[in-house]
Amino acid sequence: MNTEPSEEAAEYGRQAVRAFGAAGGDALVRDAEREPARRADRVAPVLDALGAWDLEPRRDPADLEAAAALCRAAGHWAVPYPVAERLARPADLDTDALAVVAGAAPKAPAAGLGLRWTAVTLDGRRGAAAPLPPAGGPRASAFVTGLDLRPLDADGAGDVALGLILPCWTLLGMLDRAVGLTRAHVLAREQFGRPLAEQQGVRFRLTDAEVERSGVEALAKYALWSVQADLPEALDDALALRLAALEAADAVFRTAHLLHGAVGFCDESPLSWLSRYSRPIRRLPLGPSATADRLTRRIGRRGLTGLFPGGDR
Repeated sequence: MNTEPSEEAAEYGRQAVRAFGAAGGDALVRDAEREPARRADRVAPVLDALGAWDLEPRRDPADLEAAAALCRAAGHWAVPYPVAERLARPADLDTDALAVVAGAAPKAPAAGLGLRWTAVTLDGRRGAAAPLPPAGGPRASAFVTGLDLRPLDADGAGDVALGLILPCWTLLGMLDRAVGLTRAHVLAREQFGRPLAEQQGVRFRLTDAEVERSGVEALAKYALWSVQADLPEALDDALALRLAALEAADAVFRTAHLLHGAVGFCDESPLSWLSRYSRPIRRLPLGPSATADRLTRRIGRRGLTGLFPGGDR
């Protein structure tokens, strides 16, 4: 078992970070919120240049790793576009994007894009999804809007795991950036004549945040390998990854905002935008408690195979 993505995928991710940065970086999400109708115009050319839609993550393991790296790069800049959802689109349907949904009021970050959406429930039931007009502006909604579903089939069991895993890679990119921004902040800011980073309490908090982030990274790599290997427990691994990512996001953003202080909630700080645009991933299709409940019901008393199989459960 080798869960480490290839160097080619890693380099593709680094190039994607540079490409998004050259196209505007943090200004991408700010401009999209100011002019919602143009959000695709700023992002789509970058994705086209990166060959994003030539990737076939369902058919080629190398393309799956590249797709995960691209999602992580998009998360680094909080790119206001459903990159993960488009990369997870079903191969057997004529559709542009896939949203995993739950509950009586399904939603997705689909506002104002004109894409053809497919929705899949956690039980594998698929439907054509038409985005409804957003109830409010992107400032409050982060481009999330309701979906009007028309049932198609019950053949989406193989779609759910990938549809959960790729957005977690986007969230991982957001956690990467949040930890990096916080580290730079405490190194630059001084209190009582010395950098904040020299205070023991600050070091402990930042270390805890990095432990949370690195744990999600390890689980994200394992869950991706689980899908690559077509393991029967891939959905279990996807739910476990999602739960860990949601818990880590709470811890990392709490620490980041605490150490940034009030400036971390201001538009002048990239952390504010990262935090706000992480909410759709953290809330849809299920929040932490509902994700934990779903995972517990699936695995029961048998537990997860995980990275270290063969131990006592």
